[in-house]
This record gives sequence, C-alpha cells and structure tokens, in this order.
Amino acid sequence: MPTASKVLDRVLVLEMVRVTEAAAIGASTLIGRGDEKAADAAAVEAMREALNGLEIDGTVVIGEGERDEAPMLYIGEKVGSAQGTGPKIDIALDPLEGTTICAKAGPNSLAVLAIGEEGCLLNAPDVYMDKLAVGPGLPDSVIDLDKSPTENVRAIAAAKGVAPNEIIACVLDRPRHEKLIAELRSIGCGVVLIGDGDVAGVIATTNPDTTIDVYMGSGGAPEGVLACAALRCVGGQFKGRLLFRNEDERARARKWGITDLDKQYDLKELAKGDCIFAATGVTDGSLLDGVKRRGKVMTTESVVMRASSGTVRWVKGEHRL
Repeated sequence: MPTASKVLDRVLVLEMVRVTEAAAIGASTLIGRGDEKAADAAAVEAMREALNGLEIDGTVVIGEGERDEAPMLYIGEKVGSAQGTGPKIDIALDPLEGTTICAKAGPNSLAVLAIGEEGCLLNAPDVYMDKLAVGPGLPDSVIDLDKSPTENVRAIAAAKGVAPNEIIACVLDRPRHEKLIAELRSIGCGVVLIGDGDVAGVIATTNPDTTIDVYMGSGGAPEGVLACAALRCVGGQFKGRLLFRNEDERARARKWGITDLDKQYDLKELAKGDCIFAATGVTDGSLLDGVKRRGKVMTTESVVMRASSGTVRWVKGEHRL
C-alpha cells in the first residue's frame, strides 16, 4: 500500500465526488437523445467549472485531447483557483466515459476522474492500448500480454482453482476483437460483450457480483490509465501496451515523453504512488446507478477510492434544482 500523500491530503476526497457529480448531472439531460457530441460537451463544461472552483494547482494530463483538438480540458490545461500557490495535482479525466452509451441510454456510462501528485499518472497519448486486467487476490504476474489469451485464461483458472470454462472475460464488442472472442469461446470461456465504457469493464473484475474474472482487448490508452488509478485503490493487476496504427501516432507518443514504444506497462507504472479515483454514474450500470430526476430533485450515486488507505466510499447525493 502506498504512503499517503501530504499533497493529496489537502484535497478533500469528497471534492472529487462533487466534480464527477457535476459532470454526470450535466450529461444526464441528454441521456437517450442521440447526440453524443452535445452530451459530451455538457459533461466537459460542468466538470471544468467544478474543477476551477477547487483550491488546487491542477494540470490535465489525460483529457479531451491535445490543445488544438479540444476547447476545454485539453492535455496540459491548468485548472483550479490556486495556480502557483495550491497543491500541484495531475488530473486524468473522462467527463463522459461512454458517450455512445449515454446517447443511446445504454448501461455503464460514467463521469470519471483520477488525481495524483505531479508526475504520478502516465501522460498517455490518445492511441489504442492492449489491455489485460484481473481483480485482487491472485498471484503476482498471473497475467502477461506476451502470452496468448488461452494461456492467460488457463493461468487465471489455475490460480482460482477452477476449470478454464468457468472463467468469464469482458471484451469490447468490436470487429477487431473477433479473433480474440473466437479463441476465448473455443476453450469454453464465457465472454461478456460491452458496447463501450472499458473503464467500467476493467473495474468490474474487482467486483465478485459481476462474475467477470478478466478484462481483455484493446481500447483507449487514456481510459487505461483511469482504470489503473481505480485498481491501485482496490487491488488487482493490469498490463498495458500502446498500439500504434501509423507514424503520426508514434510521433504523438514521443511528444509526451514515451521512448519505449513496445513497453508492457504494469499497473504501478501507469498510476504511481497515492491517488484518488472518483466516478459518478450517468446511466445505470454494474458499478453505479445513473442520474435520476424526481420532480425538483436529481439523485446521483458515486464511488470514491484512495490508494494509500484502500478506502472505498459509496456516496448517494440529492441535488435540488
């Protein structure tokens, strides 16, 4: 367990929940309206406003894109009302994880935020990442991206004392995963397909109620860092490797200081030291209930975790309109 950060001690855990609550409420008015961009924009604007109300010297290290791609919460943007005087905080965020889910009123759309001391969260470029994650309680290095999906499933099954056909994997439902899904099913492994929202998919491996044993497949690298911040708080293992489709993406990685483009990252390399993770449900899901409006009251459900203490708090909020 990491040592508690004196810097993060100055940032109240509940303040992080207020930030994700604001983003979730902002997006909630567009649930099921079919407009992904509008829902995302509402969440971004609400989260940025909430962050700027905090007495921190914050820097967005994972956000909505690079400066010329995103008007708000871009990588490198300074947030907080105490620039130069407050605690220096690195921030990884996704104001609306699962924009398509929200637009279609599907499950597991979240507003997500992670913070750490300066330099503790990998400044991951906006490229794909090959991901492999399991929950807590398994032997170290039970998973490895250099092994095949079959080998990883068999290793997890052996560690859990079950047969491979009793393992359930969570995979993003994408054409690029057809071979992965076929291989998993060929050994009798159950596959839970999700349409979007792989942060929730990774976190699901830590919750026995989901019955998900492992997360596999490729998704956004920034979301991988966010998921790692959560796993640092509740336990688990994660392996990640950046995937590049062209030289422009390789150049983007080098721009953010990544020199070994083939490196297999471990959990603690993606999210170091003490960190805080917070998420608020936008739509109902396996992790959290979504935002509900009842008359002039909106209700939210959030989770906030801290790595140094291993504390997980579930927060229900009522917000009067």
